Amino acid sequence: MAQRIISKVAETVRRRVIPAAVAAVLGVMLAGMPVAAQDQAPTPDRVNELLKLLADPGVQSWLKEHGGQPGQPASAPAPASAPASAPSAEGSEPSRFAAERVAFLHRHLRDLVMAVPTLPQQLADAAAALAGAFAEAGWGQALLLVLLLAAGFALDALFRRMTAPWWRGAAPQAAATPAARLRRIGLNLGYGLGAVLAFVIGNAVFFLAGDWPPALRETILAFLLAYIVFRVVRVLCHTLLVPEDTGLAMLPVGPEVATYWLRRVSLMVGWFLFGWAIAATLSRLGLSLPARQLVAYALGSGLLVMAWDATWRRPRPGASGADAVAAPRRRVADAAFSLYAALLWLTWVSGMYNIFWLVAFAFLLPAAIILSQRAIRHVMRPAEGAAGDATGGMPATISMVLVERGTRALLIVATVFLLAIAWHIDMTGMMGTDTVGARLVRGVLTGVVLLLVGDVVWRLIRTMIDSKIAASSTTTLPDTEESRRRARIRTLLPILKNFLFVVLIVVVGLMVLSSMGVQIAPLIAGAGVVGVAVGFGAQTLVKDVISGVFYLLDDAFRVGEYIQSGNYKGTVESFSLRSVKLRHHRGPVYTVPFGSLGAVENMSRDWVIDKLTVGVTYDSDLDKARKLIKQIGKDLAENPDYKTNIISPLKMQGVDQFGDFAIQLRMKMTCRPGEQFVIRRKALAMIKQAFDANGIKFASPTVRVSGGEEAEAAAAAAAQQTLATSKAAEGA
Repeated sequence: MAQRIISKVAETVRRRVIPAAVAAVLGVMLAGMPVAAQDQAPTPDRVNELLKLLADPGVQSWLKEHGGQPGQPASAPAPASAPASAPSAEGSEPSRFAAERVAFLHRHLRDLVMAVPTLPQQLADAAAALAGAFAEAGWGQALLLVLLLAAGFALDALFRRMTAPWWRGAAPQAAATPAARLRRIGLNLGYGLGAVLAFVIGNAVFFLAGDWPPALRETILAFLLAYIVFRVVRVLCHTLLVPEDTGLAMLPVGPEVATYWLRRVSLMVGWFLFGWAIAATLSRLGLSLPARQLVAYALGSGLLVMAWDATWRRPRPGASGADAVAAPRRRVADAAFSLYAALLWLTWVSGMYNIFWLVAFAFLLPAAIILSQRAIRHVMRPAEGAAGDATGGMPATISMVLVERGTRALLIVATVFLLAIAWHIDMTGMMGTDTVGARLVRGVLTGVVLLLVGDVVWRLIRTMIDSKIAASSTTTLPDTEESRRRARIRTLLPILKNFLFVVLIVVVGLMVLSSMGVQIAPLIAGAGVVGVAVGFGAQTLVKDVISGVFYLLDDAFRVGEYIQSGNYKGTVESFSLRSVKLRHHRGPVYTVPFGSLGAVENMSRDWVIDKLTVGVTYDSDLDKARKLIKQIGKDLAENPDYKTNIISPLKMQGVDQFGDFAIQLRMKMTCRPGEQFVIRRKALAMIKQAFDANGIKFASPTVRVSGGEEAEAAAAAAAQQTLATSKAAEGA
């Protein structure tokens, strides 16, 4: 009886359990998908067969004789009572987990070591079983297999040959705009997938026509599926990189780098897929789990070596200039990635699959986000050649931000769900339960989605506002309605952006708290009370904010205007909710709260009258001076460098006053705000030149000393006396 029961159980395991354990090698490649330590969940057929076996009276009597019960193995020991001095469950949890992991590793290594001597024999038995399946199929099935492959490759070649003229006729130079570039990339992807589809159609006809034995059918299907997926992945990589220098690559890399990574990625993906096909075949041919794990670890070690080799031998720029400075950083990055790959491989081999998936996605998610961002910015750049650097140096469009942030959100959501699947978390069942843990998980997931949506909305708002500000910064004619409108846009939009950011943060935060089960109504009421308290406690801040609002409503000043308020003066550079930044003409920056501004003197609105004063001597011809100044004003008004900034030309108003040594002449002119200084300097230089040419002298301070008449008379008498004496001497 015992022998019959054991033979039935063994037959059930061989026919049902072993074919279901193909997940053992799905994680061989990319240091990735872990081999399952146990078989998959039982199917309904297996459950029914087990129940029938346990309902057999002979089986039940045998279990009773050996001390077992249906549903409990006969060898299962009775649960021992916990000792009275056992520590609490909370205190022993970390030590128990460590002990379980050590025991698991011990059993795992023991099973692997014991499977090493039997591995050659198991592989030989698997090969013999596969050869027997081929022998059972006969020569007709072998010929059908050859025709299957030949038909697939023939249709593939026929498709390429028929579409080659059309493909060569589509010139890559036509892809200058983002829409044309996307269309060309889509055609490139469709061309590659069309060739794969032709291969699949050629295979499907002969595969469905043949009457394959079960083992041979599943083996052929596994390898065909691996090859088809390999072709699809290669087409996607080719579309992403495009080794040829056609300008249609989704990533901005050169042909040499694209060719290198296309070959290495194709090699590693092919190793993974065909390794999966081999592992699935070995599982169906009856290899034990430790033997399959040995094969998987060998294949995974090969993939780890490929990843290291691809990392350290990747193309590098020259060794001069900035590249030489960045070379040590690249070596550090290569070493870090090598250690990461080794850590990933160790977590997989040691059976810590939850940690494995967490570590894997911790690297894959940022890498996918960065690559997608670079690809989207490169493909959707505004014009051909406008994006020398795909990560910056160009304005972001609304469509680019929408696609980029939407892709980022999809990648994050997909990562969360893949982690849930890898950790065996039933998301559908969790959504229907109402436990504390389920509510918490639902709230966290909903919060993540809300944060991603809020991020997309904020990026769109910021991009639209920044594009409006950039468009309003272009140069226009001064003192026109368009220039005033653009100045007002540059003033109000930054404050609107800050206000919308605060509102979005508050709204998204409240929605996230609500999704996690927090009652937000008391929070809103409490926020109102706190707001009143803060308003009383921060009156200066409230005063600054309200004053700023009214300054902006009154249009007292705009960005780029020169204002003065008390001891503060300068050009308005930017605003915040409570202050304005003023750049002094000598360089310093004042950050002035709106509540401290008071009366504002705006020196950049509409027009400015500039007055000049010169002093001439009292003997000057004032009428000639007036005519000369009038002519100078006409010349300045006709000068192309100054005429656009002169509203009213320079003219002489008349004599301002009689000074101690000069007659003060007053002149004035009307100019654009901020331009009067340059025109003033030019006008003074022309006045100096014209006055010198026409004999009009500029007065200068003089000092006259009086009271010297008697000394002069005495000196003259002495001189006459001396002259008379000399003449008398000559006569004698």
